[in-house]
Amino acid sequence: MPSPADAPSETYSYLGPAGTFTEAALKQVEAAAGKPWRSVNNVGEALDDVMTGRSVGAVIAIENSVDGGVSATQDALARIPGVRIIGEYLVPVDFVLVARHGTALADVRTINAHPVAYAQSHRWLEANVRGHGHIPSSSNVAAAASLLDPVAGAVADAAIAPPGITDHHDLAVLAEHIGDNASAVTRFVLVTRSLALPERTGADKTSVVVELPDDRSGALVDMLEQFATRGINMGLLSSRPIGDELGRYRFVIDLDGHIHDERVADALLGLRRFSPRVTFLGSYPRADGVSSVVRTRYRDEDFIEARGWLRAILAGEPGEE
Repeated sequence: MPSPADAPSETYSYLGPAGTFTEAALKQVEAAAGKPWRSVNNVGEALDDVMTGRSVGAVIAIENSVDGGVSATQDALARIPGVRIIGEYLVPVDFVLVARHGTALADVRTINAHPVAYAQSHRWLEANVRGHGHIPSSSNVAAAASLLDPVAGAVADAAIAPPGITDHHDLAVLAEHIGDNASAVTRFVLVTRSLALPERTGADKTSVVVELPDDRSGALVDMLEQFATRGINMGLLSSRPIGDELGRYRFVIDLDGHIHDERVADALLGLRRFSPRVTFLGSYPRADGVSSVVRTRYRDEDFIEARGWLRAILAGEPGEE
């Protein structure tokens, strides 16, 4: 009988500490309910938990509606083999300005904030906290927690943090809804080592990483034609340097559809013939539940009928219909 130490992990990793937007995304993962959660410091540590079996899955941010793709996540997914995305989750992004009790907004001169949170609240800060200084923090929650640190807390007067931060730290809220974009959303993905594909729902997304075969005129167009000629919409197209030399790029791509859809499978075959490296990251249900719009000529039955027509010709039949 296997010992508890040999049993498969049921832990889920997330960028902590408690109270972060990543934790809010993990709360949406049904499979993680009632299971142990492990707070980590960065994307690399979260994925290492998955690869070593310390965790069964990790929730990581991959895209923000304001700042675009999260480069650290995209680069890590491109480099680490054997991981799969099996779900995505959307979290609205809002911020509050917090400080130690007794601090007024007029007293604020220095603000501790994660660089992304600071950038997304910059206009509000310029209008309401003129001439302030910024101290970068590793996370939104860490920025708030630093105010209560006996040493680090004396450096900053206030911090930008997620709503609900006062549930975790004894701080005063100086201002709410300070984000410059009220509709900002961050997209998170659940990554595991399981190679089993989630069932096709009709409202799915497929993520891949593709490298161009060479640095030449028209190479990117050739890649994009694999999708255009099959009626596939792209929800994300993000370029990242491969890093070995100038002019060499890989592309992180989200496609509307599932690998079990004929048009998506056919496009992936085309990519595999075209590119020296295609990394399949996963097919999974869309968080927004929006079904893919598939035009006539690109439906499953259209691809199946076309293959049947070709088989008939190869079998010596007229193939005229």
